[in-house]
Amino acid sequence: MSRVCELTGKKAMVGNNVSHAMNRTKRKFDANLIKKRFYIPEEDKWVTLKVSTSALKNINKKGISAVIKEARDNGFLKK
Repeated sequence: MSRVCELTGKKAMVGNNVSHAMNRTKRKFDANLIKKRFYIPEEDKWVTLKVSTSALKNINKKGISAVIKEARDNGFLKK
Protein backbone atom coordinates (compact mmCIF):
# COMPACT_ATOMS: atom_id res chain seq x y z
CA MET A 1 0.00 0.00 0.00
CA SER A 2 1.25 3.51 -0.75
CA ARG A 3 2.43 5.96 1.86
CA VAL A 4 -0.67 8.17 1.84
CA CYS A 5 -2.74 9.30 4.84
CA GLU A 6 -6.18 7.71 4.58
CA LEU A 7 -7.93 10.64 6.29
CA THR A 8 -6.21 13.74 4.88
CA GLY A 9 -4.66 12.48 1.64
CA LYS A 10 -1.18 13.70 2.58
CA LYS A 11 1.58 12.02 0.56
CA ALA A 12 5.26 12.38 -0.27
CA MET A 13 6.64 15.66 -1.63
CA VAL A 14 9.70 16.16 -3.83
CA GLY A 15 12.49 18.58 -3.05
CA ASN A 16 16.24 19.02 -3.18
CA ASN A 17 19.22 18.09 -1.04
CA VAL A 18 21.43 21.18 -1.05
CA SER A 19 25.12 20.70 -0.32
CA HIS A 20 27.47 23.33 1.10
CA ALA A 21 28.61 24.02 -2.46
CA MET A 22 24.93 24.57 -3.42
CA ASN A 23 24.79 21.40 -5.53
CA ARG A 24 21.21 20.19 -5.75
CA THR A 25 20.06 16.59 -5.98
CA LYS A 26 16.49 15.37 -5.88
CA ARG A 27 15.08 13.84 -2.69
CA LYS A 28 11.70 12.81 -1.32
CA PHE A 29 9.96 14.09 1.81
CA ASP A 30 7.74 11.26 3.08
CA ALA A 31 4.61 11.98 5.08
CA ASN A 32 4.86 11.18 8.80
CA LEU A 33 2.49 8.18 8.89
CA ILE A 34 1.44 5.86 11.70
CA LYS A 35 -0.67 2.70 11.49
CA LYS A 36 -3.25 2.95 14.28
CA ARG A 37 -6.41 1.16 15.42
CA PHE A 38 -9.46 3.22 16.33
CA TYR A 39 -12.74 2.20 17.97
CA ILE A 40 -15.84 3.69 16.39
CA PRO A 41 -18.68 3.49 18.94
CA GLU A 42 -21.44 4.40 16.44
CA GLU A 43 -20.62 1.35 14.31
CA ASP A 44 -19.40 -0.73 17.29
CA LYS A 45 -16.21 -1.86 15.53
CA TRP A 46 -12.47 -1.33 15.36
CA VAL A 47 -10.80 0.03 12.22
CA THR A 48 -7.11 0.18 11.36
CA LEU A 49 -6.05 3.32 9.51
CA LYS A 50 -2.76 4.65 8.20
CA VAL A 51 -2.88 8.28 9.38
CA SER A 52 -0.49 11.20 9.47
CA THR A 53 0.46 12.65 12.84
CA SER A 54 -1.40 15.87 12.01
CA ALA A 55 -4.55 13.80 11.37
CA LEU A 56 -3.97 12.10 14.72
CA LYS A 57 -3.97 15.53 16.40
CA ASN A 58 -7.25 16.33 14.64
CA ILE A 59 -8.72 13.04 15.90
CA ASN A 60 -7.70 13.93 19.46
CA LYS A 61 -9.29 17.36 19.05
CA LYS A 62 -12.52 16.60 17.13
CA GLY A 63 -13.07 12.88 17.69
CA ILE A 64 -12.73 9.95 15.32
CA SER A 65 -16.35 10.05 14.09
CA ALA A 66 -16.16 13.70 12.98
CA VAL A 67 -12.81 13.22 11.22
CA ILE A 68 -14.01 10.10 9.38
CA LYS A 69 -17.16 11.97 8.28
CA GLU A 70 -14.99 14.81 6.88
CA ALA A 71 -12.73 12.30 5.10
CA ARG A 72 -15.76 10.61 3.49
CA ASP A 73 -17.11 14.01 2.39
CA ASN A 74 -13.72 14.88 0.84
CA GLY A 75 -13.51 11.51 -0.93
CA PHE A 76 -10.56 10.01 0.95
CA LEU A 77 -12.53 7.15 2.53
CA LYS A 78 -15.11 4.88 0.92
CA LYS A 79 -18.66 5.09 2.20
